[in-house]
Amino acid sequence: MESTLKEMRGGESVLDLSPKATVGGGVEDVYGEDCATEEQLVTPWTYSVASGYSLLRDPHHNKGLAFTEKERDSHYLLGLLPPAVVTQQLQEKKLMDNLRKYQVPLQKYMAMMELQERNERLFYKLLIDNVEELLPIVYTPTVGEACQKYGSIFRRPQGLYISLKEKYECFSAFVEFDYPSGLAQFNSTITCRGKVLDVLKNWPERNIQVIVVTDGERILGLGDLGCQGMGIPVGKLSLYTALGGVRPSACLPVTIDVGTNNEQLLKDEFYIGLRQRRATGQEYADLLHEFMSAAKQNYGEKVLIQFEDFANHNAFTLLAKYGTTHLVFNDDIQGTASVVLSGVVAALKLIGGTLADHKFLFLGAGESLVAFVVLLQAGTGIAELIALEMSKQTKIPVEETRKKIWLVDSKGLIVNSRKESLQHFKKPWAHDHEPVKDLLGAVKAIKPTVLIGSSGVGRTFTKEIIETVASFNEKPLILALSNPTSQSECTAEEAYTWSQGRAIFASGSPFDPFEYNGKVFVPGQANNAYIFPGFGLGLVISGAIRVHDDMLLAASEALAKQVSDENYNKGLIYPPFSNIRKISANIAANVAAKAYELGVATRLPRPANLVKYAESCMYSPVYRSYR
Repeated sequence: MESTLKEMRGGESVLDLSPKATVGGGVEDVYGEDCATEEQLVTPWTYSVASGYSLLRDPHHNKGLAFTEKERDSHYLLGLLPPAVVTQQLQEKKLMDNLRKYQVPLQKYMAMMELQERNERLFYKLLIDNVEELLPIVYTPTVGEACQKYGSIFRRPQGLYISLKEKYECFSAFVEFDYPSGLAQFNSTITCRGKVLDVLKNWPERNIQVIVVTDGERILGLGDLGCQGMGIPVGKLSLYTALGGVRPSACLPVTIDVGTNNEQLLKDEFYIGLRQRRATGQEYADLLHEFMSAAKQNYGEKVLIQFEDFANHNAFTLLAKYGTTHLVFNDDIQGTASVVLSGVVAALKLIGGTLADHKFLFLGAGESLVAFVVLLQAGTGIAELIALEMSKQTKIPVEETRKKIWLVDSKGLIVNSRKESLQHFKKPWAHDHEPVKDLLGAVKAIKPTVLIGSSGVGRTFTKEIIETVASFNEKPLILALSNPTSQSECTAEEAYTWSQGRAIFASGSPFDPFEYNGKVFVPGQANNAYIFPGFGLGLVISGAIRVHDDMLLAASEALAKQVSDENYNKGLIYPPFSNIRKISANIAANVAAKAYELGVATRLPRPANLVKYAESCMYSPVYRSYR
């Protein structure tokens, strides 16, 4: 996809800029939060040493009933807690028992957010130790419902809100001029400057390494949720810490509020954002540029800024505009592409052949605008990364490997006869073929071995389509990637049943195991959470200053290697999330190695063993002993 972005920015590459612009890098663990410092005694600093009631109200240092008798005495906690002293393990057991009593996923989500707000380490201990059970609660699909109802469940801020109100601050300056006549004149001038930098300085943490930012225009497959999209950056950064080991104090969730076009929200008395139609054009661009400039000024060149759930017309533009000046990453485009490529590479052991031996057909858009947006962000990004990996393996130019990949949008198969009317980044996927109006016709004409859905429209992989794909493939690879579960192109049950149990299936949101003809099928999940936490950690530990496509390929290859024979025997093309920290360390090491190879890493000297170094830098949620 770098070639598309390079074309959009007039031929400039992310590697054209000298990495000598910055020095140093890596992880400076000033808070004693990583695995390498677990045994060290720490001081519970806030602005002063936290003690007494303030210590119990500080989520970074609070341990609840796990404070020892010595700590209670030395930190003025006597009488503020019941006399029992319990272990973190017992606290974890009690909380999991309580969570499992809730029947509604949103209740579990709210309970987890409340825990994060009062005891940060226990929150992450719970999430890390029970990741497969809790991942669908703190992130998709439950986070989608949480965003829809965010105004009603909002209790305290979890990130920064930057709105159009902070865009400009104007003030008058009076300048005196002395003229030869001896008369004094005064001239009033109006000067405007943005307040975004001031807003960033209001955040209490200073050593920020990862920012996840959204404007709320395309939240999952749910559309424009405006300011209530904050649930996405909060959820993503929770996973950066739990799965990738980036310390929570180094993470900053940001929502850019430029209004919303969601009429239901504008009329909702509990809506927490700006009550206006969404700003566009130069006004929007100016605010985003001010934010990007302020973030770099405040946190330095090595801060990773992840764009999340921006609509298509902004997502590609932002990547192209800032890819050569900032460390930027778009999970919807690049993260999705990397995790899907990994699944495809891993699936080759089950379906046979090499990447170049297969034909790929993407369903990218249904009739809705939301679906159309998802195609352009996810579909073309996935397709480009597959073409790049195919080119890398075969030494064939990427222009040729693209011909193995076909896309269907709301108007049918993308072909050369439509090229004049196509948007700029869809043109590379227009191939010679007669027009085909729908997905079923495209399946019959192209005969793909791999069918990938990123449409944002549920149940678009119909029975006839899956039966047709299965009719000319012994083991068709079917990836229904749209989130949340209700928007998935098909269910696991449908894919296995309609293919008579022959499909290799993975989805964007989780599905339960399904039994067909006496065999239990375990659906894989092409979840971006496999990639972005380890990818981000790799950028942080290497002190990288730019993101390049080769780093995404490195992440995909590292993930594919983590799939074991035991996983393959179950039909899985992704490893279990129970091993996610090991997986993330290997991804981080591969990404960091590629950053050093490309010359964009600034942490010198390079660590001898990048896997061990990544593991040592990971945040540990184990309680620390206080002096």
